[in-house]
Amino acid sequence: MPGSFPIGLITLVYGITRGGEHGWTDGLALISFAVAAVLLSAFLAIQSRAKDPTMPLRLLKDRNRSGSYATMLFIGAGMFATFYFLTLYMQLILGYSAVRTGFAYLPFSVGMGAAAAISSKLVSHLPTRLIAGPGLLVAAGGMLWFSTLGTDSSYAAHLMPAMFVTALGLGMSFVPMTLGAVSGVAHQDTGMASALLNTAQQVGGALGLAALSTISTSAADDRLPDAAANLYRAMGTKDFPQLAKAGEALTHGYTMAFVAAAVMFLAGLVVTFVAVDAVKQQHTEGAAPVHLG
Repeated sequence: MPGSFPIGLITLVYGITRGGEHGWTDGLALISFAVAAVLLSAFLAIQSRAKDPTMPLRLLKDRNRSGSYATMLFIGAGMFATFYFLTLYMQLILGYSAVRTGFAYLPFSVGMGAAAAISSKLVSHLPTRLIAGPGLLVAAGGMLWFSTLGTDSSYAAHLMPAMFVTALGLGMSFVPMTLGAVSGVAHQDTGMASALLNTAQQVGGALGLAALSTISTSAADDRLPDAAANLYRAMGTKDFPQLAKAGEALTHGYTMAFVAAAVMFLAGLVVTFVAVDAVKQQHTEGAAPVHLG
């Protein structure tokens, strides 16, 4: 059953989304969770017995490596959702165009690149957890800064510095996590070890976006039922009082998602300090870089 992993993941994401919309006791949501559990368990069972497995489970036996994968799962969960909600905020609430939104992310790219360059020099002098851990703490602080956004927050005083702080924190985490994933693996497994790290990030992004979208939508609809539909309707009818009310509700939803993203990064911080040994990492030849988006 080579397709059981992606199908199981899709089913799990659907169950999270369905549960958020219709309640966690919804029959279809519960069935989705059950099917996902069966498919993902079947995938692991098959991989453990396969002569030439798609995902060699022996790579997960090392605690440092497993910890790196788990940490990257939480990083992906928080980071992908952050991009999504920030884009919605800038375009729907602040009225940015798509091009302006793209340029607005430049501080994030600058901060990420600068922090990655610094952390790549630190990994040979400091233990992994003493680089990635503080980085995740800084990233969580950036998320909490985002959680204070309002409908009239300015880019220069609020968005830009929060982006830069978050990027610095994440940039400090990526390099040590990548090295932790490939350190000590056999040469023939290096590519697979790097691929699993990227997979952990992508899977975390999918699950995080589903979970945080549920949180955001629920929080917004508590303030104003069908807040998103009300916003688009008010835009079409030029109903400015209703537009302002819907914008406030959606902004509240986005800020709750940012708080949840901060929790994701803090969860990654806990995993880093519990599962990743306090040892210096060495660069491994052939390691593939983790994708940041």
